[in-house]
Amino acid sequence: MSDEYMEFEEEDFTSQVNKSTIWRIARLGLKHWPLMVGFLVFITSVSSIESWHTYLSKQIIDLGIVAQDVAALRHYTLLYLATWPVFVLFVFGFIYCAGVLGHQVQYDLRRAMFNHLQNLSLSYYDKTPTGWLMSRVTSDVTRVGDLVSWGFLDMTWTLTSIVTSLVFMFIINWQMTLIVILLIPVLYKVAVEFKKYILVEYRQVRKVNSKITAAASENISGVRVVKSLRREEKNLTQFQELTEEMYKSGYKAAWLSALFLPAVQLVSTAGVALVVWYSGAQFSAGSMTAGSIHAFVSYITFMLWPIQQLAAVYASMQQAVASGERIFSLLDIEAEIVDAADAVDPGTIRGDITFDHVDFQYETGKPVLANFNLTIPQGETVALVGPTGAGKSTIVNLICRFYEPTKGTIRFNGRDYRTMTQHAIQSRIGMVLQTPHLFSGTVLENLRYGRLGATDEEVVTAAKMAGAHNFIIDQDEGYETQVGEGGVLLSTGQKQLISLARAILADPDIFIMDEATSSVDTLTEALIQQGMETLMSGRTSFIIAHRLSTIKNADRIMVIENGGVSEMGSHAELIRQRGHYYNLYTKQFREEMEHRLEEELDERETATAD
Repeated sequence: MSDEYMEFEEEDFTSQVNKSTIWRIARLGLKHWPLMVGFLVFITSVSSIESWHTYLSKQIIDLGIVAQDVAALRHYTLLYLATWPVFVLFVFGFIYCAGVLGHQVQYDLRRAMFNHLQNLSLSYYDKTPTGWLMSRVTSDVTRVGDLVSWGFLDMTWTLTSIVTSLVFMFIINWQMTLIVILLIPVLYKVAVEFKKYILVEYRQVRKVNSKITAAASENISGVRVVKSLRREEKNLTQFQELTEEMYKSGYKAAWLSALFLPAVQLVSTAGVALVVWYSGAQFSAGSMTAGSIHAFVSYITFMLWPIQQLAAVYASMQQAVASGERIFSLLDIEAEIVDAADAVDPGTIRGDITFDHVDFQYETGKPVLANFNLTIPQGETVALVGPTGAGKSTIVNLICRFYEPTKGTIRFNGRDYRTMTQHAIQSRIGMVLQTPHLFSGTVLENLRYGRLGATDEEVVTAAKMAGAHNFIIDQDEGYETQVGEGGVLLSTGQKQLISLARAILADPDIFIMDEATSSVDTLTEALIQQGMETLMSGRTSFIIAHRLSTIKNADRIMVIENGGVSEMGSHAELIRQRGHYYNLYTKQFREEMEHRLEEELDERETATAD
């Protein structure tokens, strides 16, 4: 496990809630306005009915019980009971609307984020930890969805409860209602002051959570390396540092949240006590009835209870706002490579490929290619060799338009490739990488990833051409064999053969092999070589290889050094030049011969011992 997740720093936010973030979160719900309208109608109706029930209880006490009027008691009691089925129906309605709205917002956000992540340039993923992204797509989205649904429910419930309660309280006694109204600014001030500190801590919690997710993801995916190098103790120490930092921020936020609710309750209790004392004086003077006092206290409790509940969930609301800031910060990132407004799909990218005075750098002031010029005729097979970091992979990444030249132009068949859409280019390039990647699913599904509309017969044909068919049918379930996450249930050579078959099935205009045979055995290498010859026939191909025996038949071999081509020619021509390629090849040839001799000696010694 590297220290990248320890060093990676995300954007910082201010200590105040960003109003634009609140508005953007609100717009997520407004997209589904029928659900929001239904929710508002139901929640308003529920609050109104609850307030009406309290008023009916006043009438029951004053006009029925105190007045000893059985007819009035029966009338108001039946009226009270008659509204309960409607009340229950409306409760079901607002809970249903809130639940559906929350899941709909989560669906919209995850879809938008997934689509956005696919459209971001490759350079973004070079510098962003996977776990950092995963925490936004999972936990952050869930929190925002809960805010739009249940958070909105709590806020709406509070507002409607206050409004409906105040209306009926004014009907009963407007002087006492004014006393209650004075409590609302005090409660608001308490909420605002606590909000500032709670939000800061929960922002820190979410920030550290991204690092924890990244660390866990990296440790799990690299578990073989961790165990082989005995990094468990060091990784645990680093992980403990992160969890301790999150614990401290979480503890502070929890402490403030715990203090928030008692503070609200203290203000509420003081207000209720004041109202009860005043109403007692009013009762003694004959201006308040027993039913009115009961209803008034009930309204106060009915109004203040949602505020107290809002205080209880306020901390989670702050987390959701912090999550919203993180989500929108990701969605606002613009791809470094964007199609021009008039970009087109030419239908093919076959033809000569030209690098015209191309400069490229990953970091400012650190050029990888400088004034690079090269022309590759249609159908030529080009091999790129050279030291690590010389720019071999950069050349093919530029061809794929994963990156674009800092200066200069790359042309396909005489046309600047920036006038073409990225999809037009990348969908017509087949690439087999040094570390093959398979997706969870069956062998058949992974092969068909090269061309989703391919028939089973076409898939099998591609597998045969790549030399993968025999090992596939030897599996218990053949083409329906599960490969596991990342292809973990298959060997590296088997995954490489499937990757090659996938590229053959795609029938690309340009084919790229990036160190595809460096991690496989000799037999698998021979199968890959055979499949490569089939795939490269008639199409422009690029081979990056350290194992030089695999590129002897290339039309042109280029030695890439110091941002340019230092040697170029066929295998025979470069051997005759006795330059850098000659030294590389003869060194590898000597090492391979020594290895073979050692194996033969070992076999003879074993045979003699037997």
